[in-house]
Amino acid sequence: MKLHELHDNEGATRKKKRVARGPGSGKGKTAGRGIKGQKSRSGVAIGGYEGGQMPLYRRLPKRGFNKPNRRDYAVVNLGLIQKFVTDGKLDASNPITEDILVAAGLTSHKRDGIRILAKGEITTALTLTVTGASAPAVEAIEKAGGTITVATPKPAAE
Repeated sequence: MKLHELHDNEGATRKKKRVARGPGSGKGKTAGRGIKGQKSRSGVAIGGYEGGQMPLYRRLPKRGFNKPNRRDYAVVNLGLIQKFVTDGKLDASNPITEDILVAAGLTSHKRDGIRILAKGEITTALTLTVTGASAPAVEAIEKAGGTITVATPKPAAE
């Protein structure tokens, strides 16, 4: 097969319909837009308008609230910390801080702090200092013989 022998399958491509090119084209005069009105003009974006009827986005109830100054924690699971200790990327003999966790590659950003969650097993005794930890995570670390210090978080940006 040569380059000049390549072609699309039958019916794979269609010619573009040329509108407003006379009555013989099948889309002449108004080009399929009807007569007058907002939708026949160019540059119109109607969005959620339903012809005066109460639009759907206003009929549906609004629920919930997103606090604008909420804290955004980076989440790290216990199983991942154990994996990094086993692989030698974290030194269990030294205290582990948030900066050490970021440097090891457990999370890419510290954000408003790091929060430890209890997903996975931990068998190594660690000394951790983080911004937050779930109660099962604290329990699991202390059960493994380690200690965890939950530092008070810095004030959220207003």
